[in-house]
Amino acid sequence: MPLTATLTAAGAHFDAAGRVRDFGNPPAELAALQQGVVVSPLTQFGLIRFSGEDSTLFLNGQLSSDVRALGETAAQYSSYSTPKGRMLASFLVLRDGDDYLLQVAAELQPAIQKRLSMYVLRSKTRASDAGGEWLRLGVAGPRAASLVADVAGSVPEAPLTVLVGESLKVVRLPGERFEILARPEVAGALWQKLVEHGAQPAGEAVWRLTEIRAGIPWVTAATQEEFVPQMANMELIGAVSFTKGCYPGQEIVARTQYLGKLKRRALLARSEVEPAAGQEVYSPEMNGQASGKVVQAAPAPDGGYEALVVVQTSSLEHGLHLHAPDGPALTLLPAPYPLEAPAQ
Repeated sequence: MPLTATLTAAGAHFDAAGRVRDFGNPPAELAALQQGVVVSPLTQFGLIRFSGEDSTLFLNGQLSSDVRALGETAAQYSSYSTPKGRMLASFLVLRDGDDYLLQVAAELQPAIQKRLSMYVLRSKTRASDAGGEWLRLGVAGPRAASLVADVAGSVPEAPLTVLVGESLKVVRLPGERFEILARPEVAGALWQKLVEHGAQPAGEAVWRLTEIRAGIPWVTAATQEEFVPQMANMELIGAVSFTKGCYPGQEIVARTQYLGKLKRRALLARSEVEPAAGQEVYSPEMNGQASGKVVQAAPAPDGGYEALVVVQTSSLEHGLHLHAPDGPALTLLPAPYPLEAPAQ
């Protein structure tokens, strides 16, 4: 059975954009993330393929990461920015033989694919939509590793390493998380097998929560051109190379790094009221000006919401608030990784 039909039979509720919102019981989905394992169709992401002998050279001149270092058994985060260094998109980049796969927010894919294609010129590379070639499932929770091992035979050992099979790719992501890329002819059966082995079907908001908790800043339409990569911790998750040479925005990124001008960071926070991506965050000492913005937010298992926010670090001692300097408070949560960049 095709994956879409399998998801529909499983009770999936789709939104207007075709993303799987939930499976009818969001509290049970969140509880399973805490206690067991969830499987989520990653319909919120699109996939761009770059093929051709100049793909490595072309992408290395456009993205913030060093794609030359990427082999087929590894993945890396990356970003694409304006000449002013503001992120237009963030990616998870994989190899597919000699080709590259760029996972990006689905709502951004058409425009980003078109924009990148405009700069191909005489390069021997071509961008195409690969979303129908590899269907993607996310598996997360305390039991995720054992479940994926049961289904796939083994699991990658380290974060951002990839197990490559004939019709599957298994990517170990930061946190207790895995992404499985499956050929369409096996994706439906794979879903059924994961569920039969105890995975709770879960919608987009649950997977978004796992990304927030891992500190992964996905750029969406609400946050395009809002952040220089380091503001969103991109260099802390391996998405920025400071040694590979030029790409759009590289001068701004390098200046931010080496002149110590970084005044904002992405932090995890909790709120009792619902934040939204792109919403401004305030602090009393900013004289009514916003201190930063919400990157993403999602419901939390124990009530309330968790969010990834980019804010002025000078605001932390004064408190962070939604809507206004005296609005609902944000409570900071422990960071999932050190907030200092590793030595170059």
